[in-house]
Amino acid sequence: MKTEEKIQQQLTTNPIILYMKGVPSQPECGFSAKAVGILNETKFQYAYVNVLAAPFIREKLPSISRWPTYPQLFVNGELVGGCDIIEELYKKGELIPLLASANSEKPETSAEHLSVAEVQALVKQELPDAEVLVDGAGCDLALTVISNAFTDLSLVKKQQLVLSTLTAPLASGKLHAVSVKAFTPAEWQQQQSSQSGLLQISV
Repeated sequence: MKTEEKIQQQLTTNPIILYMKGVPSQPECGFSAKAVGILNETKFQYAYVNVLAAPFIREKLPSISRWPTYPQLFVNGELVGGCDIIEELYKKGELIPLLASANSEKPETSAEHLSVAEVQALVKQELPDAEVLVDGAGCDLALTVISNAFTDLSLVKKQQLVLSTLTAPLASGKLHAVSVKAFTPAEWQQQQSSQSGLLQISV
């Protein structure tokens, strides 16, 4: 599925969706944090995409929305705007009626989420030798993947390789946000040694 098609599917299946940096529980820029704070005040359910974990979407969306920065809020598939516009609409009392028009007040528990085992199976389908550690629950997960397939790859290429295994659930909304840490076995061993206060020395 092309990136444009994936974005369109996300917009179609999620009446209210925020493309942001980070996740609502831990925004990674001040503008995303402010947008999340306002949306949370409205009490409406909304989907979100962490564009830092999906660089292909981060790069492509501005050419589709004609909006160069993040966050970007969409309602019923239409761009509302960024942080300043969200704040202005909220202060004018216009944001809540707009969100209400999306008819998206569904209990979060009604969404179908992938299990940890399903996420691990999807990654292992493309990376058979991988060890997949999953933290989090529901549609907001943090993955640590250890595989020899990452040898000689850049950090970005490693993350893209892992995210490519999760294209379908990201597009369908079964996964909204995924953060990825990818290591070769040697890098993982060094990481663990570092965290334990030991320094691994090559001889």
